[in-house]
Amino acid sequence: MSILPVTSAVDRHSRLAALALALVLPADTVLYLLLPMYASEFGVTLVEVGLLLAANRLIRIAGYGYVARFYARHGDRRTCTWAVMAGAVCALGYASLSGFWALLPLRLLWGLSFAALNLSTQALATAEPSGAARRSGRSRAFTALGPVLALPLGAVLAYGGGPRLLFWLLAAIALIGLAASRGLPALGHPMASARRRLQMPNCLDAWSFLEGFTLDGLFIIGLSYLGSDLLPGGAVVVAGTLLAIRYLGEILLSPAGGRLADHWGAEQVLLVLSVLTSLALIGFGAGWLWSSAAAIVVLRALQLPLLAPIVAHRTPGPERVQALVTRSVWRDIGAGAGPILAGLLLPIVPAFWLYTVPALLLAAAAVACARPVEEVLHVSE
Repeated sequence: MSILPVTSAVDRHSRLAALALALVLPADTVLYLLLPMYASEFGVTLVEVGLLLAANRLIRIAGYGYVARFYARHGDRRTCTWAVMAGAVCALGYASLSGFWALLPLRLLWGLSFAALNLSTQALATAEPSGAARRSGRSRAFTALGPVLALPLGAVLAYGGGPRLLFWLLAAIALIGLAASRGLPALGHPMASARRRLQMPNCLDAWSFLEGFTLDGLFIIGLSYLGSDLLPGGAVVVAGTLLAIRYLGEILLSPAGGRLADHWGAEQVLLVLSVLTSLALIGFGAGWLWSSAAAIVVLRALQLPLLAPIVAHRTPGPERVQALVTRSVWRDIGAGAGPILAGLLLPIVPAFWLYTVPALLLAAAAVACARPVEEVLHVSE
């Protein structure tokens, strides 16, 4: 029997899951842009901004296991449908509520919703070993469609009329994601039981943590905070444009990253891109803000599709879903700690040291991940 129909179905389901996430994600990405710059209009301090932007990551650390079990039992269709509806509720809350304690439940709800949608996109992209890196790259490109359109629009609307208006529109757009989620498979997924004993993090855990800490934590908050000092008044438009370019880079370059991984090997490509990213982060902290930010945007887009194929290659079979969850948890730990640390330390610690130290650690973790698969498996045993 030809495998083409199976491969075509896997490709279609991967695209639909990514599209559902693309329609819900803009409310979160626009909040990352606007909340640090308009903290007073949301009724929060800069430290509370860091906590709110980290909260969705932190809840996933505790809740990813529950989300994974729900996903494995109920399948992609039901899981993503509930996640899309929850994402729309969060956007409505961002448009109408103020204060830390009013916004915190929304951030927690979004964290679980994103966990479900993100797990679905990764699991469906790697459901068939053949072409997994290519599908992962295309999935990242589809996911980035929403933010790349919403960020510049949100920056312009916020600059002209305040930070709240766009979230009403984003709530309506999120609900369109229900049409995509209804096309997903309804069957559950086999999933190995999570190990109960405490385990030391491996090289992929360390890299996931540091990638989330630097690129999804320190970099995003630093771009808004440091950019507002360099370009007061128009900083929101510049930062919004750069963040939009970041997602445009995912559309244009993530598929290329997947093809590079298929050709050269995901571990080797990860090593090269991580080292270059580390150099760009050091430049960002040294004051070359916009040029380094542009380089980080490009490098991040190329390396985004690499981790899921590496995980799927090293942990095939029923353990694949749990392994994807574990890597996502470690990334969320890093991305949750990043905004909190940035909110506390950016006003008092030189930016050069705040970015250089984790940048060097990121490069070291990538070197460890580049070891041959057989060596890694032997060590882990």
